[in-house]
Amino acid sequence: MEAYLFDWANLLVRWLHVVVAIAWIGSSFYFVWLDCNLVTPSEKLREQGVDGDNWSVHGGGFYHALKYMVAPKGDAIDSKLHWFYWESYWTFISGFALFCIYYLWNASSFLVDKNVFDWSGTAAGVTAVAFLAGFWIIYDLICRVFGDRKRGDHIVAVLVLIVVAISCWAATHLFAGRAAFLIVGAMIATTMTLNVFFVIIPGQRKVVATMTSGQPYDPASLAIYGRHGKQRSVHNTYFTLPVIIAMISNHYGFLYAHAHSWLVLFAIMVAGALVRQYFVGRHAFHLGRGKNPLPFALVGIAVVAALVVWMKPAPIDPAAAASIPETVTYADLAPVLAQRCEICHGAAVQQKGLRFDSEAEVMKHAQNIYQQVVVTRQMPFSNATQMTDAERALVDRWYKGLD
Repeated sequence: MEAYLFDWANLLVRWLHVVVAIAWIGSSFYFVWLDCNLVTPSEKLREQGVDGDNWSVHGGGFYHALKYMVAPKGDAIDSKLHWFYWESYWTFISGFALFCIYYLWNASSFLVDKNVFDWSGTAAGVTAVAFLAGFWIIYDLICRVFGDRKRGDHIVAVLVLIVVAISCWAATHLFAGRAAFLIVGAMIATTMTLNVFFVIIPGQRKVVATMTSGQPYDPASLAIYGRHGKQRSVHNTYFTLPVIIAMISNHYGFLYAHAHSWLVLFAIMVAGALVRQYFVGRHAFHLGRGKNPLPFALVGIAVVAALVVWMKPAPIDPAAAASIPETVTYADLAPVLAQRCEICHGAAVQQKGLRFDSEAEVMKHAQNIYQQVVVTRQMPFSNATQMTDAERALVDRWYKGLD
């Protein structure tokens, strides 16, 4: 019953996490698009304090968006002011809840791979949470120290890249491969939410409070809040694709099982940021305000292509498959399943509702077993039971011999 309820909690929280993450990323991408597509407004609008405007059409209606850098001149805001932050907060809340349910609750199984680093589940769990908090502290310090300097954005980008690279290396040398990738993604995603919570929204609240106070104010004194909020918002948009690839990587064992998995993770995250730069820059290019960003996308694609070539798996050692009979029966396979799989899918425990200690159940899930064990090599989880290449070859020949 406990495993059954665990699976339901996992499903429902994951569902919530995906929905709110879509809402957050969607609104973020929209406002980045809107900022990049604003044009110089008419003189009449400029007199009202409008810095840029945009006409768009969607769903049969026309929309006219106006951007004020500080506050509209003349009339106060005369309708409901919409704030965009709960999408971010609920993405973090649901994501951290999922991390607790799936990884921290079972830290000894999901965070620890004794072949990587031999330590307790408690120590691994505490360290995993420290990764989330530590990255934010270092990143925030970098932004505060260097963000307002000349060429500050470039300095911050280089330093953050270095910190991410170190984090990738450290995580993959401390945690089980699958968990390591997720932790690096989660630490960046946590920073994205904390950018909203500690910088973007507080700054916006101060601006709104000042402009609605009825007291005179100097717009220049509020500009710093807009500048810092914009800076962190831009960082968040570049973080998005790297976070997504880290989060979905747990479905692709060939990524986190690689001998140099830290470099794989770092390279593919950089590729995501480069592709995102293309999408951010192409709007300005089409409006004649910037250079063609296509080289960024091409470099990102080249990085991924290089990974594809570099990570090409070696074929199963012929020596490992040499002793396998031409026809493999369930009787041949059963001892391997008992040794490598039944600890999680046997009489005592049925993770994911799967049980592999009977021929009928194994035959029912034959395709899934083949995909997870042979094609993706994702199971056994983190190869905790040390399944060998010869045993994977046995599963391969058994499945291909089925009618």
